[in-house]
Amino acid sequence: MSTDTTASVSTHILDTSIGRPAEGVAISLAARAGSDADWVALGGSATDADGRCKDLPALPEGTTHVRLDFETEAYFSKKSANQQAEAQQDAPANRDSGAFFPEVAITFAVKPGEHYHVPLLLNPFGYSVYRGS
Repeated sequence: MSTDTTASVSTHILDTSIGRPAEGVAISLAARAGSDADWVALGGSATDADGRCKDLPALPEGTTHVRLDFETEAYFSKKSANQQAEAQQDAPANRDSGAFFPEVAITFAVKPGEHYHVPLLLNPFGYSVYRGS
């Protein structure tokens, strides 16, 4: 939760290739206080069955920039393995089922007292993000 002196961040991921939440994607959070400051790793979590990451670490006072790193390669590798296990034996393998973007790093500016919900719309060959509500 944000206070007047800190910002807060939340996120969720929708796998647009299947129209469902992306479960089990590891996410790490880093912050810095000023454009020239060093990034400080704050920790991370993973998305739940609903594609949400509800327990990201709190941002320290003075945070001006946030970076979310989404580990997409492991998610798509697991998804590909599951699909191949479910496929018929004589069906051709989908060689393009891996992640073109093995990770997605989103950096954005924050202001004290504001909440930032940053959804990731993801598929194996592209992604988009926006400031949600």
